[in-house]
Amino acid sequence: MVLWFKDNAGIPLYSVDVRDRIGRQPAHWSAPEVFGSRAKFNIDKSPASLLIKNLKRHDQGIYRCRIDFRTIQTQTYRYNLSVIVLPEQPVVLDRWGRLMNGTKLGPKEEGDDVVITCRVSGGRPQPEVRWLINGIIVDDQYEQNSGDIIENRLLWPTIQRSDLNSIFTCQTMNTKLVEAKETSYVLDLHLKPLSVKIIDPPQALVAENRYEVSCRSWGSRPHAIITWYKGKREMTHTKDDTQNHNTTVSTLIFSPKIDDDGKNMTCRAENPSVKGWFLQTTWKMNVVYAPLVSIQLGSTLVADDIKEGDDVYFECHVKSNPSWKKLLWFHDDTLLLHNSSARVIQTNQSLVLQKVVKQSAGYYACSAINGEGETVSNQQFLRVKHAPVCGHERVVLIGASKNENMEILCEIYADPPARSFHWRFNNSAEILEVDSHRYSNHGNFSVLQYIPVSEQDYGTLSCWASNEIGVQSEPCLFQVILADLPSPVTNCTFYNRTQQFAEIQCAPGYDGGLPQMFMLELVSKRTGTRRFNFSNKHEPYFMLDHLEKLSALMAAENNSLSCIVFAINQKGASRGVIIPNFEIGHMHPFQSASKHSTEWLPIALGALLTVIILALSISTKAYFGQCWISCRRQSETDQPNDVKITQQTKNIVISNDFECGTNCLKKATSKDANDDEPDPDVIPAQFNMSEYLLGMSSDIDCLLLDTEN
Repeated sequence: MVLWFKDNAGIPLYSVDVRDRIGRQPAHWSAPEVFGSRAKFNIDKSPASLLIKNLKRHDQGIYRCRIDFRTIQTQTYRYNLSVIVLPEQPVVLDRWGRLMNGTKLGPKEEGDDVVITCRVSGGRPQPEVRWLINGIIVDDQYEQNSGDIIENRLLWPTIQRSDLNSIFTCQTMNTKLVEAKETSYVLDLHLKPLSVKIIDPPQALVAENRYEVSCRSWGSRPHAIITWYKGKREMTHTKDDTQNHNTTVSTLIFSPKIDDDGKNMTCRAENPSVKGWFLQTTWKMNVVYAPLVSIQLGSTLVADDIKEGDDVYFECHVKSNPSWKKLLWFHDDTLLLHNSSARVIQTNQSLVLQKVVKQSAGYYACSAINGEGETVSNQQFLRVKHAPVCGHERVVLIGASKNENMEILCEIYADPPARSFHWRFNNSAEILEVDSHRYSNHGNFSVLQYIPVSEQDYGTLSCWASNEIGVQSEPCLFQVILADLPSPVTNCTFYNRTQQFAEIQCAPGYDGGLPQMFMLELVSKRTGTRRFNFSNKHEPYFMLDHLEKLSALMAAENNSLSCIVFAINQKGASRGVIIPNFEIGHMHPFQSASKHSTEWLPIALGALLTVIILALSISTKAYFGQCWISCRRQSETDQPNDVKITQQTKNIVISNDFECGTNCLKKATSKDANDDEPDPDVIPAQFNMSEYLLGMSSDIDCLLLDTEN
């Protein structure tokens, strides 16, 4: 029989009785108030043992096992049962005593102190409470709080970047029979950037060009935010790229301006979770551009108070990068060179004009050149006040007939404008002042009404003006001479004619006392209108080219052109001279389309036409006879030498409108007007000869034909 006793109790708490139970199971008994069904004595194993399930704290004590035998002495064994009560799972409190949840400690910042407390409740024997960092015991000093609560407060000062992701473990144990209980936290840190760098910034930036510049930051946790600044202005046109290993790259897209030269471009990297701290780098921009140029009149000068003889200077202000290499000056778009003898002096960025004259007035500009290009400044007008001077240098020759009313224009240059004019007449016999009522003044113009009546009225007219600067030193001179229309050209011939070109040469006639020029017209034979013309200021010589094109054009129009040569002076144009045997193109006679006319139709038409022609010839013979007589008389009276000159040539001398006069031109059909351009050329003339060309021959009503018999 086996009996189990606890401590000094005399009553067993468990027994196994095998007496008289041969062949049967032993009788087990367990005190219900102690073990009850929790205990069982196992005799099937050697040694036999008492198995107690679900130990309770009060199960601890000294147990005595007594074995009683029938025939031998009773045996007793003692066992000391120590019941260990495991502590509860440790909990961790922050520095303010708040329970920490999760598994993350932080986030903290570099330099912070970690203050955490590990608290353990219960446990017998009293458990140990200690702190481990990354498996290494760093603090095993604990203290008992109220009751069965044990705490260990850890102070880990000044955490570093290397502490990131460190594992802080609170561990408690009171026996080696089981694994220690632990609660762990991973340290999370907010890290500031370690570096920031602008990657390969350009050495020089061309103004207004587009650039992309990158900046890289490393070491921030979480990734850094990169901000660009130009001076103090934030740049917003950027794109960011987050890479591995806490690296961030930001690319700035911008177009530098001229004013950005020398400014600092700043790349700033910061972790917004780390307050009050950032890392930045600066790049000084070198922006290159063509010069910015402006010109100014010298600061000591008054623009409206510069007179002839004063000294003037201009200043050229240049802003450029790189520096300008060459500086140029212009006067009315003409390049000015340094010329001391001409009193034009260039020094550095200044232009000095000594003793300016009226010709110095105008627009001035400067230009600067550097490696990026050339820039011309604005124009600065220079006004030079001066006394009046004549608008023409030579004596003006004026041809006039007796009793011809003329308006003589005296034009002067003056700044400020002229205040007054006076005129004077001079011939070989006397000098006369012209009455002021005979001329009118209009600013820098004076117009004299003049009518030569006798030979004494031909001579020299002088015109003076004055303004606030002074009186005109040299007058304007006008030589009034007796003049008339020029004589026709003579001896006109053509030579070297080919299908492409021809040359025409004539001999000039009397110029009428005035300078003359010469004009050749190509006149339509079909309509009598001018199609083309050519002019020569010096001699009656003309080179006609592209004749094959003119011939083709005339053939297409069923037309031909005649050549007429005129002499022209201030008084008007001479009579035209037709070049004989010279024709461009060919006119085909009209042919009836009907081939089946009856034989009597031509006879009847011929008789009718004969009657009409006889009637017309009788009525017009008297008219043309009177016209011929009047024209011959007029010709003999005005130009007695014309007949001789005409007879010496083999040319036909006719009026300008050689076929039927100006009146006939006015009656031309619309079709002919479209085919023939009435005034195809602009004829240069010293005395506005175009006015005479437009109106010449307007009073000629008869056709004058002089040929050699």
